[in-house]
Amino acid sequence: MTDKLEDGTFSDNRSTPVSICFKDLRSVFKLDELGMEIARIAFPAALALTADPIASLVDTAFIGQIGPIELAAVGVSIALFNQVSRIAIFPLVSVTTSFVAEEDTITDAGPHDTIKEIETLENGLTLDSEKNMLIPLNDLGDQKMYNNLEQTSKSFDIAKDEQRKKNIPSASSALIIGGVLGIIQAVFLILAAKPLLSFMGVKSDSEMLYPAQEYLKLRSLGAPAVLLSLAMQGVFRGLKDTKTPLFATVFGDVANIVLDPIFIFVFKMEVRGAAIAHVISQYLISGILFWRLKEQVDLIPPTLKYLQFGRFLKNGFLLLTRVIAVTFCVTLAASMAARMGSTEMAAFQVCLQVWLATSLLADGLAVAGQAILASAFARNDYDWATLTASRVLQLGLALGLVLALFLGFGLHFGARIFTKDAEVLRLIGVGIPFVAATQPINALAFVFDGVNFGASDFAYSAFSMVIVAIISIIALFILSSSNGYVGIWIALTIYMSLRALAGFWRIGTGTGPWKFLRS
Repeated sequence: MTDKLEDGTFSDNRSTPVSICFKDLRSVFKLDELGMEIARIAFPAALALTADPIASLVDTAFIGQIGPIELAAVGVSIALFNQVSRIAIFPLVSVTTSFVAEEDTITDAGPHDTIKEIETLENGLTLDSEKNMLIPLNDLGDQKMYNNLEQTSKSFDIAKDEQRKKNIPSASSALIIGGVLGIIQAVFLILAAKPLLSFMGVKSDSEMLYPAQEYLKLRSLGAPAVLLSLAMQGVFRGLKDTKTPLFATVFGDVANIVLDPIFIFVFKMEVRGAAIAHVISQYLISGILFWRLKEQVDLIPPTLKYLQFGRFLKNGFLLLTRVIAVTFCVTLAASMAARMGSTEMAAFQVCLQVWLATSLLADGLAVAGQAILASAFARNDYDWATLTASRVLQLGLALGLVLALFLGFGLHFGARIFTKDAEVLRLIGVGIPFVAATQPINALAFVFDGVNFGASDFAYSAFSMVIVAIISIIALFILSSSNGYVGIWIALTIYMSLRALAGFWRIGTGTGPWKFLRS
């Protein structure tokens, strides 16, 4: 393998696959071509990814002023809604990002015949039909010839307009699948709210049941908007445009923050008001994204075969297996906290939201890595793939260390934003060391996910996560029963460590799509 030097020459850099994590370590913060591309994608993506958890934190802060019971109830409902949503969202967004990046790269840099074929599909013309219109038959009259020429001119005007839009089959597929899944999720959560909450530890005699059920049913009405907006975010990520999703997400979440106190306190709707405000914000986000997407991409497929549902379903099923394993681990941890009581659940909810919100900053790097790597693999540019993987992994570790320091000190002082209950604050203090110390591990785990998804290594990602989940679930049962609330956080630390190790194993051993590292 060779690396390009500043003078334009190439130097031989053959090494073991594991050394990819230390490659060009001194250039980790360098704003060269790769650094700028990562920053353009990662920074807006990270802000957009953290915007929704921050909005949930705002919900948590407002509801915490109502009382600890309502705070715990909404915590269970949010955890349940997010985990069920994640089952559909994660495979859809991840597959869409990789497929759109590949298709966009092939369209822009592929063989001339491929580009020409896509162009004629966009224009609704074939090469033969263009020739027939441009070269009229000799036996046609003058009027017929004039009509043909006029029609040719109109056809090229239409073609010129349509060429402004990209022709990405995966974009149309993602929207259709997202809309269908969103409706199914909404119906499922509304009809099965009580048994699902019971599984989460909120029994029929619990004082949390009524507010939790009320919040969950209302928030479920926004599921179609959530799935559609995330599918469209996957398309924009594949196109390496993360600014548009950021704008839409911030606009919707600001609306949520403004509407929260109005519905909760002014209209005295309490937890119902928080749910309604959140649903309105999700439909605003979805509407903005659709409006922007239809200006850039032709969303009307010419045929059903064009949509490539088979390709989506095959890889989506692999990631569905993976996300079910992830979801079960986190949901099980939340249900165990709920079974301990409303105080433990309230503290766990605050810590979990902060844990996820800050860790998702690293997911911005994962998005950048996935989009750039998918394009590099589509071009068979393995040097660029190696440099990209190295850079995003090193940046992820640096980000995790910064977050660990920030949360280790900041959360002690910021906990009172969420609640004033003394016992809840005490338990939040118990969780802070785990939340802070695991940030570097979490960051690496998220970035490794993006790197492997960028290589379209969906099968390994699925099967390795199933193994990680089995070990983590056993640890949760053992440690929660022996160490209680602390045991849950120890088990979650083990879970994230195993996730990071599984991501590293594929690249470190130079197997699968990374076997070129051994050459």
